Amino acid sequence: MLPYRRINESVLALGCHTGTHVDSRLHLREGKEGASSLPLENFYGKCRVFDLVHVEEEIHRQDLEGFRIDPGDIVLLKTRNSTLGYVKFLENYVHLKIDAAEYLVSAGVKTLGFDYLRVKKLEGDDEVHELLLNNMTLFEGLNLAGVHEGEYTFLGLPLLVDTEGAPARVILIKE
Repeated sequence: MLPYRRINESVLALGCHTGTHVDSRLHLREGKEGASSLPLENFYGKCRVFDLVHVEEEIHRQDLEGFRIDPGDIVLLKTRNSTLGYVKFLENYVHLKIDAAEYLVSAGVKTLGFDYLRVKKLEGDDEVHELLLNNMTLFEGLNLAGVHEGEYTFLGLPLLVDTEGAPARVILIKE
């Protein structure tokens, strides 16, 4: 008979939008697709990191126009949010405005990654979130503090749950 061995088993309780996570259309509209319905091809591919740390508060179209975007790209926006850290929720974070969201959609971005827990303004700009979720996969809560502008391979794997969002592990591979 084998001796009794103690094993460790933890219980984890967290929200679907805790830390780095992916949003689904169900987040904004009842009856829409959940996270398990997001296209797998949007979780992997060629990625471009745009350095926008100079932007004070709002990202507009003109802030993005100098960057190359090809249809089907994965784009990560590195802002001063990454330099602030995540000790507590800050209300004065950099966020995306509708003209920038429209530009990303028209450029054919398949996946957008943002370096804060929200991509839109705290109170308002709901159309930004809705436009993005209806046209691409959205990862929020990325920590891009040590990541330099440039091209990478992106791998973002959310938990396979059919909820309005899902915690995810995201890695970048420098080629």
